[in-house]
Amino acid sequence: MLMARLDLAGELNGPQLRAVKTIEGPVLIIAGAGSGKTRVITYRIAHMLERGIPQSAILALTFTNKAAREMEERVKELTGKKLQNLTVSTFHAFGVKILREEIEALGYRKNFSIYDETDRNQLIKDSLRECGLSPEGVDLYALGQLFSNVKLDRLRWGEGASDDYQPVYEEYQNSLRVFNALDFDDLLSIPIELFEQYPQVLEKYRRRYRYLMVDEFQDTSTTQYRLMRLLGDQGAKNVCVVGDDDQSIYSWRGASYENILMFEQDFPGVQEIKLEQNYRSTTTILEAANGVISNNTNRKEKTLWSGNTGGKPIELYYPLNESDEADFIAAQIRQLQIQERLKYDDFGVLIRTNSMTRSIEEAFLAENIPYRVSGGTSFFQRKEIKDIISYLRVIANSDDDVNLLRIINTPRRGIGKTSISAIAELTRKNHSSLWDAMGRLRYAPDTLFQEQGKAEIDDFMSLIDRYKEELLGKRGLSQKVRTLVDTIDYWGYLITEFNKTEKIARWKFRNIEYLIQSIANWEHDPDNLDPTLYPYLNRISLITRDDGEDEAGKGKVNLMTIHASKGLEFPVVFIAGAEDGIIPHTRSLEEGEGNLEEERRLFYVAITRARDKLFITSCLKRRHLSSTAECAPSPFLTEIPDHLMEYHEPKTAIESAEEAENFFALIKNQFI
Repeated sequence: MLMARLDLAGELNGPQLRAVKTIEGPVLIIAGAGSGKTRVITYRIAHMLERGIPQSAILALTFTNKAAREMEERVKELTGKKLQNLTVSTFHAFGVKILREEIEALGYRKNFSIYDETDRNQLIKDSLRECGLSPEGVDLYALGQLFSNVKLDRLRWGEGASDDYQPVYEEYQNSLRVFNALDFDDLLSIPIELFEQYPQVLEKYRRRYRYLMVDEFQDTSTTQYRLMRLLGDQGAKNVCVVGDDDQSIYSWRGASYENILMFEQDFPGVQEIKLEQNYRSTTTILEAANGVISNNTNRKEKTLWSGNTGGKPIELYYPLNESDEADFIAAQIRQLQIQERLKYDDFGVLIRTNSMTRSIEEAFLAENIPYRVSGGTSFFQRKEIKDIISYLRVIANSDDDVNLLRIINTPRRGIGKTSISAIAELTRKNHSSLWDAMGRLRYAPDTLFQEQGKAEIDDFMSLIDRYKEELLGKRGLSQKVRTLVDTIDYWGYLITEFNKTEKIARWKFRNIEYLIQSIANWEHDPDNLDPTLYPYLNRISLITRDDGEDEAGKGKVNLMTIHASKGLEFPVVFIAGAEDGIIPHTRSLEEGEGNLEEERRLFYVAITRARDKLFITSCLKRRHLSSTAECAPSPFLTEIPDHLMEYHEPKTAIESAEEAENFFALIKNQFI
C-alpha cells in the first residue's frame, strides 16, 4: 500500500508544524495541557517515515502500554503501513528487549524471570530470614521501596538510607542472581549497567536507533534519563523530548521535572518549541489555570490560550461539611445530566486522596448515579467492607453461596479446606445450597464428619441465625452491625492478618467505622421510610455489582484522584476538597521544600481537565477519624483571577450570627 502524502500545513498549527518538521538534532517540545501533544508525536513519526527514515531507526518511548499502543495505531492510520520494524515502547518493555538479547554478557541466562510485587515481597521475606531476622512486623512494601531507591541511585546506604537493612539487600540481590530473576527496577538499571560496562553493546544500539523520541518527558526519572542519554549521545544527537514541566506531578515515584534542564545542558544547541494553543478548554478555564501556575518559579514560561473564547464562570461552593459537598456534587450532576443532555461519563469528579471517595459514593448511591473509581479502590470494593457486607447478605439470604464462601472462614474459625470440600460435595450430590448442606452435616453421624468440624459449623450457623432474628425487618441496623463486628472480633482478625502492623489494621478498621456511620446516616434520613436490612442491601447493589456500562448507554461518572486524571478530559469537572491541608496536602509539604510547587502543578492539572464547566468545593468543616475539624480554603484558590469566579455560601443554614460573620469574612479575604 502506498503511503498517502501528509497534509502537514492543513492539519497542524504553526508551532505544531515546526515541531513535526524539525527532525535533526536535539529538540525540546514544551507541550501545554490540551495542545495536541500526541498528534504532534504521531505526525512527526509519520513525517520521518515519509522522508525515508527507516522504521528500524526510530525509537519512541512512553510510560504506559496503552499510550504506546495508541501512538502506534495512530501512526498506522496516518501512513497506511503495518510498521513491523518501528519500536514504540514503554521504558521497561524496551529494557526487557535489550536484556533478552544481551544479558548473557552479565552472567545471566536469556530465559530470566521477571518478579512481580508478590514474588519480590516473598524474596524479601526469605532474605530477612537468611539474615536471621523475622519478617513479622516488617513493612514489606516500605522495605521494597527502600531497596528500589538504593538500586536506582536515589539513596545510598548510610546517606539517607539506614544501613540496618544493607545485609538483607545484598542477600536479596544475590538471591535474584541465583534464581536468574530480575525485579521491575532491574529492567532499567541493568541495561544501564550493560551499556556502561560494554561500550560495544551500547554502540550497537546507537547505530540501530538513530532517532529517539520520549513522550511525557517531565515524568522521566533520573534512571530513565540516564538510559535515554546513553542512547542519544551520538553523532547529530537526534533526540526529541516532549513534555510539560507544569504537569510534573510524580516526584513520589522518582520523576524529576529538572530533567528538562539537564537535557538542555547535556544536548547543546537544543531547539525549543512551545505548543501553547489549547484545543480542550474555554478561555475562562485556561485563564484560571494560567493564574495558578504562574506562581511557580521553577518552570518554563508559557501561556495557554484557546480559540474557544469566553466560557462559563468557575463556580466555587463552600459546603458545610463533606456530606453537604457530596450531596451538592450529586445534585449538580443529576441536574446537568437532564438539562444539558449529558452522559454520566461526561463528568469527572477529582479528589486529592482516595480516602475522600466514601461520602461522594454515598451521595451517588442516594441519587442512583452510576460511577467508576480510578486511581484507587471504591470504598465498597475494599476487602474489609466487602467482608462485612457479605455477612449482611448471608443474613438476608443464607442460600447466597458466593458471599457465604467469603465469610465462612473470615475471621478464621477452623472451617478449613477439608470441611469446605465436604460441604461442596454434599451440595453437588443434593443439588442444594451450601447453607442447606451445612445444615445436613450439622446433624450427620460422627463417622461422616469430624466432631470438631461439626462444632465449628454449628457455631457459624448459630451466629447467622442469631443475627437473622435481630436484623430481618427490624430497625437499629447500624448499632447491630457494630455488635456483629465486635462479636466476630474483626479487629483481632485484622491485627493477625497484617502481621501485627497496627497502622494498617487501624486504617482498615476505620473504614468499617465509616461504613457503620454511613448506615446510621441512612437510617436517620427523614425520607427513609424503611431503614431495615433488605432496603439497605438493595441500595448498595448499584455499586457492588460488576463494573460495566449501564444499560442506557450513558456510561458512568468518573470519580478519580487528580493523579489518575492526568491525560484525560471531561466536559464538566468537579474538584472536591479544595482546602488547605488537602490541596496542598500537608503530608506532601512535610516531605520536601519543593513540594508546594508540585502541589500547585497538581491543582493546575485538575483545572485543565475541564473542557466547558468547572466546579470547585471547599468545606468549612471536615471529619477526620473520630473528630471534626474547621477547614480553611486552599491558598491556591486566591491565585485564580477573581473575575472568573462565582462563589456560593453553604446550602445548609449557618448555625449562628458569629459563624455567618466568620464565613463572609473568609470570602472577603479570599477574593478582595
